[in-house]
Amino acid sequence: MSAATGFKIAVVGATGNVGREMLTILEERGFPAAAIIPLASRRSQGKEVSYGDKSLKVRALENYDFTDTDICLMSAGSKIAQEWAPKIAGMRCVVIDNSSAWRYHADVPLIVPEVNPEAIENFNRRYIIANPNCSTVQLVMALKPLHMAATITRVVVATYQSVSGAGKAAMDELFEQSRAVFVADPIERKIFTKRIAFNLIPHIDSFMEDGSTREEWKLNAETKKILDPKIKVAATAVRVPVFIGHGEAVNAEFARPISAEKARELLRHAPGLMVVDKREDGGYATPYEIAGEDAAYISRLREDSSVENGLAFWIVADNLRKGAALNAVQIAELLLARNLLRPKAAGKQA
Repeated sequence: MSAATGFKIAVVGATGNVGREMLTILEERGFPAAAIIPLASRRSQGKEVSYGDKSLKVRALENYDFTDTDICLMSAGSKIAQEWAPKIAGMRCVVIDNSSAWRYHADVPLIVPEVNPEAIENFNRRYIIANPNCSTVQLVMALKPLHMAATITRVVVATYQSVSGAGKAAMDELFEQSRAVFVADPIERKIFTKRIAFNLIPHIDSFMEDGSTREEWKLNAETKKILDPKIKVAATAVRVPVFIGHGEAVNAEFARPISAEKARELLRHAPGLMVVDKREDGGYATPYEIAGEDAAYISRLREDSSVENGLAFWIVADNLRKGAALNAVQIAELLLARNLLRPKAAGKQA
């Protein structure tokens, strides 16, 4: 497809961690774009962001007309998404939103392309498609092939989530606090409820009435919507002093027997997954090693003898890429691959 008949893509939240990653991935993957428009709040207007070897000037979201834009990749938070997604979609511009604002609407597809690509067929009910929570993405990618083979009944997952999931200010806080520890400066806390440097915080997002946090609730609700509403999920979400990459320790129970050997074979052949599972020192994947990678990595796979049919394993993935930006771009690619969207410019030419 030539640039003249390519798609016009807007990226809302282009100055944030995920927005910048979206721009990088669009260019890396050669997305057929006639134009890329970076958008943010008015205070970011005029800033420059990178798109390959080009610098693009950021425009103000509130002043932009989406009439001739085909796809809007949005990563600007739930409040912005709630206000703007329906307006943008009303101009027949497909919104692929990274926030939690639209994930739980019955008529909005919630998609991980390697797991439930068929859900995209209903995108035109609202012209809004939801990107799952970063911790959900890697979890359901690992669960899907196992569920198809032996039917998962229950999942217990503890997440170890990097500070980049809370934005650039959170990354800055980890850096500044770590520096302060070494030079004996006072520890300043702005983003997190407790000191994050050299610490763990078992609290992500707001608390709910049952004692769970909303992050833990998301893992439950999104796994059910994407994979199977019958699966029971118990989650504990923990923020850890790591800059990029989420880890998850998973225990899965099955309706039918499945061996670790069979599970390893299934996971090795599943799309978007890599298995690094040597039972030796260093024979596993960690967040540091997989930063910048597209795949979700599976390690420490073994049978769980505490239940009748159970497996235990470790998953790690780059939360900014597969957990957010890459998944959004892959959803856009899926629209094209299934011939569900044509460039508006091509219609005008015709």
